[in-house]
Amino acid sequence: MTSSIVKPPLKPFALTIFFPCYNEEANVERVTRAAVQAGRKLADDLEVIIVNDGSRDRTGEIADRLAAEIPEVRAVHNQPNRGYGGALQRGFREARKNWIFYTDGDGQFDFGEMAGVVPLLEQFDIASCYRIARADSLLRKLNAFAWTTLVNLLFRIRLRDIDCAFKFYPKTFIDAIQMHSTGALMDTEMLAKARNLGLGIGQVGVHHYPRTAGQQTGANLRVILRAFRELFKLRRQIRNEGRGR
Repeated sequence: MTSSIVKPPLKPFALTIFFPCYNEEANVERVTRAAVQAGRKLADDLEVIIVNDGSRDRTGEIADRLAAEIPEVRAVHNQPNRGYGGALQRGFREARKNWIFYTDGDGQFDFGEMAGVVPLLEQFDIASCYRIARADSLLRKLNAFAWTTLVNLLFRIRLRDIDCAFKFYPKTFIDAIQMHSTGALMDTEMLAKARNLGLGIGQVGVHHYPRTAGQQTGANLRVILRAFRELFKLRRQIRNEGRGR
């Protein structure tokens, strides 16, 4: 299938980096400064967006200070908390540059590895990474394996790690779609719609490191059950979109 989405140029490389933060006061400054440092080496035109998703600690305050100190940084705030998918939606819609990279705000990835991913964009429309030696509990790894297997079967995506938060998207794709998920299904929705539109998705491994501060919020049972309920609804929606083109 040939995609109708026009891929933006890689030279000059105009890049938005964003990451959602919920109660990440212990991580947000370190992560932001690492994003700026790596982004300056990689991009000709850079912006870094902190998406403060209704945090109840000092995350928003720190984000605003960083935005005032560092020219490339902007802080946006969801009030109230909109959930992981809602935070990603905000970041995608706020992005102004041709290419959009997102990760999580917990510091479990190395921004320096972006440089090894960008060459994929010469051949593919999207770069979707997978975690090398995932630094999570066995239960979390098993849940992720089962989820990825199910999603690949339902949508024929054939990716190793659906929910790895280390991805590049062209802004032209973001501008062409509607995003609905507000929870853990967001990665699946984005990748399923990309595949439905005929975009090529490249994969490469990146390292995953233990969380050193703060607490994980995405693995609780309520979030997981909600994602499974929404999964089959998304499948019907994707099929209907395919018939409508």
